[in-house]
Amino acid sequence: MPSLREKPFSLTNVSYCVLLFFLYFILPVLLAKLYPVRHALPLFLFYLANIIISFLYLRDSFLKNHEIQLHLQRLQETINLLNLELHKEQECNKSLKEKELRYNSLASILDKINMTLELESVIDTLAKESFILVGKNKGVCILYLIDNQTQKLVLSKSRAEKSGLVIKAKEGDTLDLWVLRHGSALLIEDIKNDFRFDPDRLKISGSRPVMSLASAPFLIENKQLGILRLDNEGPGFYSQDDLRFLVAISELGAIAIENSELFKRAQDLAIHDSLTGLYTKSYFLERLREECKRNTRQNTTLSLLMLDIDFFKKYNDQFGHTAGDIVLQKISKAISNKFIRLSPLISRFGGEEFCIAVSGLDKRDAFKLADELRTIIEQDKIMLRRDATNVTVSAGVANLPEDTLDEEDLIRKADKAMYQAKQEGRNRVCSI
Repeated sequence: MPSLREKPFSLTNVSYCVLLFFLYFILPVLLAKLYPVRHALPLFLFYLANIIISFLYLRDSFLKNHEIQLHLQRLQETINLLNLELHKEQECNKSLKEKELRYNSLASILDKINMTLELESVIDTLAKESFILVGKNKGVCILYLIDNQTQKLVLSKSRAEKSGLVIKAKEGDTLDLWVLRHGSALLIEDIKNDFRFDPDRLKISGSRPVMSLASAPFLIENKQLGILRLDNEGPGFYSQDDLRFLVAISELGAIAIENSELFKRAQDLAIHDSLTGLYTKSYFLERLREECKRNTRQNTTLSLLMLDIDFFKKYNDQFGHTAGDIVLQKISKAISNKFIRLSPLISRFGGEEFCIAVSGLDKRDAFKLADELRTIIEQDKIMLRRDATNVTVSAGVANLPEDTLDEEDLIRKADKAMYQAKQEGRNRVCSI
């Protein structure tokens, strides 16, 4: 196919060649025969005709060539516009495919975080997927959770391009506090051009060099649970699409984190007494069974102490049930403090009864510790309705394998020893 610049051979070209042949070969011969050479008029007419014809031809050629050039320019402009539109369409298709892949991955993230209610597993999945899908394994990903007691950010999980990177801002920096204060997502394309933050102040605070950032809070019903943050040392690394996708992840993450925390609270309520914070009776018995088997296999000792508050009903009747709760909390704290170094199992065994199981403790040492605890409780003053009072406890001690090899029998003997202490006058420790 000839190009646009090529002029194809046509009848016009043939006519032009015939005309030239006639003017330059046939006509001069005819004129020479008809007129003598001395007459100049024929030659003048001949050359005048040549000039006029040449001029007309050149003008026609120039006009046609100009028209062709204009047509070529218009075609080239059309081609450029089509190429530009094609490029935009290709970029748009590429962007749509990336978005499709990203948002399809949300279903995968949802499946992964719904596979478990363990908080550690949930936050690990959120940090990992965000770092891969949004951060493209570049820069740093940090996940902060809010401590319910202090209401401060606590570093819970991090991922970094550089191995061994230490995150110094354990409670977040200025950028994280901005997200926490405003409760909204934050995108920084180039911190040098962002009037909201002073990069020099960030350097002074000891933060890592951060030029671009995308950060989104974990929000559920206007309650802030934490922050999911991605940052990079280079400018322009994150876009609005990146931020939107990060917000989508954080919305899924907020629900998963809330469910995990509720599950953890439910677990704590199942194994811990709500008043004293000690183990419940059912959980204690389950753990005691395991500890007895382990100590039997390893041929080591396990001592069981059972305590009961003397005349506890009197405190409830005299000062009310709120005062009784204060007494229970005070004694449970005294028990925990006394045995803290021995890694014990401590349970609120009944209304005013407590059980303590300590592995690796023989009967004599257990008896001594129980008596020391009894003395501490007796000497500790408790304020009930502005009156200083004190309580006493009776305790029984039993030991495995000295007294028995069966965990149920161990409990019975410790209980029997405790009631013996009550029969002998209370405020004392007995053993079988």
